[in-house]
Amino acid sequence: MAPLDRDTHGVFAIAPTPFDEEGAIDFDSLSRLVDFYEDAGVTGLTLLGQMGEAPKLSHEESVRVVQHVIKRTDLPIVVGVSAPGYAAMRALAVDVMSAGAGGVMIAPPNTLRTDDQIVSYYEGAAGAIGADVPFVIQDYPLSFSVVMSPAVIARIANAAPGCVMLKHEDWPGLEKISALRQLEADGAMPRLSILCGNGGLFLDFETERGADGAMTGYCVPELLVDVVRHIAAGDRDAAHDIFDAHLPLLRYEQQPGIGLAVRKYVMKRRGILTSDTQRKPGAVLSARARTEVDYLLSRLTRKDSRVALTA
Repeated sequence: MAPLDRDTHGVFAIAPTPFDEEGAIDFDSLSRLVDFYEDAGVTGLTLLGQMGEAPKLSHEESVRVVQHVIKRTDLPIVVGVSAPGYAAMRALAVDVMSAGAGGVMIAPPNTLRTDDQIVSYYEGAAGAIGADVPFVIQDYPLSFSVVMSPAVIARIANAAPGCVMLKHEDWPGLEKISALRQLEADGAMPRLSILCGNGGLFLDFETERGADGAMTGYCVPELLVDVVRHIAAGDRDAAHDIFDAHLPLLRYEQQPGIGLAVRKYVMKRRGILTSDTQRKPGAVLSARARTEVDYLLSRLTRKDSRVALTA
């Protein structure tokens, strides 16, 4: 598998971790999930992200998940290694990179407040995982309560050669993408690959602003692949047409607190996951919410025949 670099582009699907009804990792569903993502045309996979329920897995379970996926596919793999301390981060990074991962993703702890604290934290993280390990900054202030300005991201990129990618999840964040690309054009920072999250909610315009693609887990990743492909081909209307068809479901999935429950439920209905179980504590969709998702799916299947339901 090729390592991540500053020109990485496309769609890296953030994979949920499948569990059975008792909360054990469902490796059969994980295999189907990997095959599904390959068939959908994604560029790579991200494991143990926030929507992969990483904090609910032991170190040993995390390594087993990564090893299983790497044996199943040749797609490049990014692994979330965020941890409260550098020791746990380093241990997981060493194991997953040894297994064949292409890079790791690091989110900031919510205790960081000043620009200097943020830069110092990432310098320390880069030292902990090793200078030769490519890493992704996860910039998600709505979840982590850490605000990184373009200038701070530039400082990290200049200080840590292993920093090759930004997972951009600031909201609103379109101007941030433009500002980062301008800093690069001015020679104030090295180029970073920018892949965007937030379920793809702003992907139509993020790609137009200079993002290289998506790193997120919308339950119909075919849509993400379409948008990135159409924008790259210069077909703006085609990108927005398919995006508009998916927007109601995408918006519903993006609700804080129940987003992963929606995602797993849809993937169960698509025949990918055997169960939509989350490890506790985790949200459970109400009966009313399931009927609403079913309604959105029924409408979407009229516009996108790829969204076939088997359950």
